[in-house]
Amino acid sequence: MHLLLTEGMGWIEVVTGSMFSGKSEELIRRMRRSKYANQKILVFKHSSDDRYDDTKVASHSQAFIEAVPASTVEEMREIIEKEYKDVKVIGIDEVQFFGEDVAEFCEELADQGKRVVVAGLDQDFRGEPFKPMDRLMAKAEYVDKFNAICACCGNPASRTQRLVDGEPAYEDDPIVLVGASESYEARCRRCHIVRKRGE
Repeated sequence: MHLLLTEGMGWIEVVTGSMFSGKSEELIRRMRRSKYANQKILVFKHSSDDRYDDTKVASHSQAFIEAVPASTVEEMREIIEKEYKDVKVIGIDEVQFFGEDVAEFCEELADQGKRVVVAGLDQDFRGEPFKPMDRLMAKAEYVDKFNAICACCGNPASRTQRLVDGEPAYEDDPIVLVGASESYEARCRRCHIVRKRGE
């Protein structure tokens, strides 16, 4: 990614891919670089994501960065207005958990001259576009899609396999389920399975 910087110009960067592809790690890396450059940063994580820590964004490889938990776009907006008006770089991990409004929110921030870095899944466990990532990817200036390694065959994995008691989930199971390796695996197109009930 090559950034051409213009003073006061904001933009959106999307880091996406399957689980275990390094999205959070890349978000942490970009935010740390901004911090080293003495830019004021703010990182949000969804309140429901407490897999590794309540107040830090954590990668599966145990990289961490301090974060502010929030449940809604409105909560993030209030936090910025009350405490972080002068922030230059805003990161949002697991952005898909914040719902459809987060795409417009990210655009508002970019229009205010802020650099917005979001990380999240581009597909749900069924292999369908994960809203609002499709809209964020269309509106962003920069998009990086990462692959993991397929847990079954070792090929590049672009999908997230949900497992229930060690078996692939059914297509009508809930879309959102916070978890890590006990519930999910990275899989390639060939090894990814979505079961239909009655088959």
